[in-house]
Amino acid sequence: MLVSSVFKNEEVIPSQYTCEGKDVSPPLKWEKVPGAVTYAIIVEDPDAPGGTFIHWVIYDVKNNELPEGIEKREKTQYGLQGVNDFGRIGYNGPCPPKGHGYHRYYFNVYALNTELSLRALKRVSAEDLRDAMEGHVIAVGNLMGKYKRD
Repeated sequence: MLVSSVFKNEEVIPSQYTCEGKDVSPPLKWEKVPGAVTYAIIVEDPDAPGGTFIHWVIYDVKNNELPEGIEKREKTQYGLQGVNDFGRIGYNGPCPPKGHGYHRYYFNVYALNTELSLRALKRVSAEDLRDAMEGHVIAVGNLMGKYKRD
């Protein structure tokens, strides 16, 4: 599944989508998958000093695109958002330690054959979402962007 945004795969993520800019989610678009009922997105940085760091968890997305700047609350018109590793709901962009060089940020999109029932959980983590998606993923795509702070 092809995933696209305002930056191309393996390019630098524009600063407005990072902690040094407006820290808003970038627009995303992906191929519509036949049989997909919903989509889920997990954005992660595998280069973080403490291990993989989660920047965004959003699920029960009905469309195959998201506009820029999804509001930072659990229920949105685009889908439900979980908690990231900053301990916040919604998107928080790249913010690698200064002088660390480039980190890679994977925007992973999962096409699912169902709507997930995670409403009983107070704050859905990436791990909760991965557990709920098990056996329901029919396609996966990703877009990788890079970012560093000097």
